[in-house]
Amino acid sequence: MGKAFLVVRMKGTINVPHWANTTLDLLHLDKRFRATIIPEKDNTKGMLNKIKHYVSWQEIDTPTAKELLEKRARKSGYRKLTSEDIAKLGFKTTDDLAKSLAEGSAALSKLKPLKPWFALAPPKHGFKRSTKKMYGEGGILGNHKELLAQVRLMM
Repeated sequence: MGKAFLVVRMKGTINVPHWANTTLDLLHLDKRFRATIIPEKDNTKGMLNKIKHYVSWQEIDTPTAKELLEKRARKSGYRKLTSEDIAKLGFKTTDDLAKSLAEGSAALSKLKPLKPWFALAPPKHGFKRSTKKMYGEGGILGNHKELLAQVRLMM
């Protein structure tokens, strides 16, 4: 059983160097507060470390993946996901889809017609920690241990 990471872009699009933009584009994080779920692979860790000053990430669990899919998953035309869409993707229920995403066996970017990102709202009552520092320095960037709780406030 593998793992997957929930990655959320925390910084905007201004003054981002082109090498970081390239990586953020590959992860489909083209705007602030966009989130995506990526399976853990050899290159994933390197990509995350490269853009750690722009994003937060944490290993995702199935309940959070399910909540994201139900509340924030969109298909073309920005329409919500229906149970028929999930059946077309080859999954019985949202639970199955969430489980395979959280285990890293399915990649969000491979699931057509699903958008490869979730658009989150800015957090209610703001961030409790600095948005300019790494997690270890009392901020929200990089490998963030309480990101899932924070994302729940952003759905």
